[in-house]
Amino acid sequence: MRHILEAILAGDTSSEDFAALPLPHSYRGVTVHADEVEMFQGRHSRDKDPRESLHVDDVPVPELGPGEALVAVMASAINYNTVWSAIFEPVSTFSFLTRYGRMHALAARHDLPYHVLGSDLSGVVLRTGPGVHAWHPGDEVVAHCLSVELESPDGHNDTMLDPEQRIWGFETNFGGLAEIALVKSNQLMPKPAHLTWEEAASPGLVNSTAYRQLVSRNGAGMKIGDIVLIWGASGGLGSYATQLAVKSGATPVCVVSSPEKAEIARRMGAELIIDRSAEGYQFWADEHTPDPKEWQRFGRRIRELTGGEDPDIVFEHPGRETFGASVYVARRGGTIVTCASTSGFQHSYDNRYLWMNLKRIIGSHFANYREAWEANRLITQGRIHPTLSKTFPLAETGQAAYEVHRNLHQGKVGVLCLAPQEGLGVRDEQLRARHLEAINRFRNV
Repeated sequence: MRHILEAILAGDTSSEDFAALPLPHSYRGVTVHADEVEMFQGRHSRDKDPRESLHVDDVPVPELGPGEALVAVMASAINYNTVWSAIFEPVSTFSFLTRYGRMHALAARHDLPYHVLGSDLSGVVLRTGPGVHAWHPGDEVVAHCLSVELESPDGHNDTMLDPEQRIWGFETNFGGLAEIALVKSNQLMPKPAHLTWEEAASPGLVNSTAYRQLVSRNGAGMKIGDIVLIWGASGGLGSYATQLAVKSGATPVCVVSSPEKAEIARRMGAELIIDRSAEGYQFWADEHTPDPKEWQRFGRRIRELTGGEDPDIVFEHPGRETFGASVYVARRGGTIVTCASTSGFQHSYDNRYLWMNLKRIIGSHFANYREAWEANRLITQGRIHPTLSKTFPLAETGQAAYEVHRNLHQGKVGVLCLAPQEGLGVRDEQLRARHLEAINRFRNV
């Protein structure tokens, strides 16, 4: 891999020279192993430790197929799907690979006894397969994580509705937590030229997810003046939702869990902040019983901050712990838009507050290529900034995933793959200088 890294660091290597670089036979990737899927049997989710299950292995470079690209990965990032893969919840990701592998001979490449994880990357195209015309060796790129087959008519209005859509690096193999990744060419987008490799790698999944949830007509269709309740507003997903709300002229009400995280929300431009730990909200009386009085207390607090108004939109992703409160506090005719369920998948809410007040629940899952491209365009223009708080080397990905699992992080947690150190990869120094104050403010969350 050294010759590839040297070509990237040189900064002036031609497309032809990149195409002529010999590919290695193997590369380092962060994996889980199929023969270890029972290793956490009997443990509570919180006690399952990604440091025990994540490995850094040498694995063969996969065969390149039509419409695909091999990318030298300079940096990646941790998402909650990596945590799920690492603790084998809600199911082992090998079940996804097995199902995918049955589709056709090329898909069978993914069905292996190991799974290379990771749903974000920044890097450089090394090779493109037959039928790829928009991208060439040497192109500096980021990748979104939607992998689709598009053989069904169902996906052609919105690719997220394709029956064979998958999240790359979670439901497919050869993900971005590695030195080389295999992607479909329609996952690629231009790397923001004013960002470092690790900064550029961090927004992909979460920024696109937040964009579809809030901005897109496939989500809540946020508009100027909307009041938007954002759970986990300083985290990897919530920090982009907060920025999108501020930039769109909406009013975010940011829910955080500490004074430090409240300060992060303020630095992103939010003014209305609820520290749920300081105010002691407990939305469940016990493991099986929601507490509507706490929903009501929470709703009163929101109205105190907003001058008597309820949220037009609730940006939901914690799931079980907060969903009942989210349905309750949304305004009459309001929208609860939900993705993920990091506190549990089985939600409980009082349906009277939904149907009698004409509220809507919208399920949202990642983003289609158009939405991901638009979200990346905002990053490229310097309108939205990466919220990267910490970066680990590839060898310490287990610790990085552990910190995300235990909510010890703020913003996004990055991983250096081929990049030998932080701070490399900036190509547009003028644009960076123009946004440097904001980059540093958001970078050091």
